[in-house]
Amino acid sequence: MVLAPSAFAAAATSMLPNNSIAGIVVSNPDFSTLLAAVEAAGLTETLNGYGPFTVFAPTNAAFAKIPADQLTALLNDPAKLKAVLLYHVVPGKVMAADVVTMTSATSLEGSPLNIMVNGSTVMVNDATVTATDIAASNGVIHVIDTVLMPPN
Repeated sequence: MVLAPSAFAAAATSMLPNNSIAGIVVSNPDFSTLLAAVEAAGLTETLNGYGPFTVFAPTNAAFAKIPADQLTALLNDPAKLKAVLLYHVVPGKVMAADVVTMTSATSLEGSPLNIMVNGSTVMVNDATVTATDIAASNGVIHVIDTVLMPPN
């Protein structure tokens, strides 16, 4: 039996707690590239059952900023992809009110993220935070407009 994309999304959502970080990513069409990356890196279970985590989640438009050949290479390199994705995750549940008081945070990848606040704009490295405080059962999601790349 072949599932249509909408049927697949419904089936995947029913397998995950709808309010986990992974469940939110599965159910939001703006995160379909992020979902593919999380699955390719083998991080679905981590974002489903562990935590709490704060995820700076890039949208499809953020992934579209990466040249197609580089994105394909990244998606086909599970170790590098896992490092990139873990660079978007901070341990603990850090709400927007707390993020704006910070100047940096250490990612699960191990490298620091630089946080800068300018008026109502919050930047994480070169990414602008476009939505905040999407509550999940195992943490919180803040949406960003650029994929973060860990330092080499």
